[in-house]
Amino acid sequence: MEHGYAKLGRGPELFANILHALNVPAPTLAAWATILIELFGGFAVLVGAFIPLASAPMAIVLLVAIFTAHLPNGFSSIKLESVTSAGAHFGQPGYETSLLYLAALVALVLGESGPLALDRCVGGGLPSARPEMASDRDADRFPHQDRCP
Repeated sequence: MEHGYAKLGRGPELFANILHALNVPAPTLAAWATILIELFGGFAVLVGAFIPLASAPMAIVLLVAIFTAHLPNGFSSIKLESVTSAGAHFGQPGYETSLLYLAALVALVLGESGPLALDRCVGGGLPSARPEMASDRDADRFPHQDRCP
């Protein structure tokens, strides 16, 4: 959500200009789509709602970011260029953090919603990516899993 909010706060036009410079087609549409995906997808993850559905567009945004912006900068997300009396100065980030976010999305999709997830209150949400996890084995660990938090 923070990334979408930051883009919205700085002005979608600025982000659209960046996308245009990166030769992303329909940069204004792509900017707004990215902002909305980051805001609503991030909110879905925060409350634990519709994770498999929300994860697909977020993964697409991350893959586009990797291949259009971060890949030329290498793997590392932290590139210390210099240290002056004003402090440390860092270069452009690589794709390491985007891969970490992708791995987190995969983990959320493959795992079952936790005991505080909104999916537990709304008819169970979408089916688990791993049906064997939806078994009775969690009944001992989460005795109140059928109740909303």
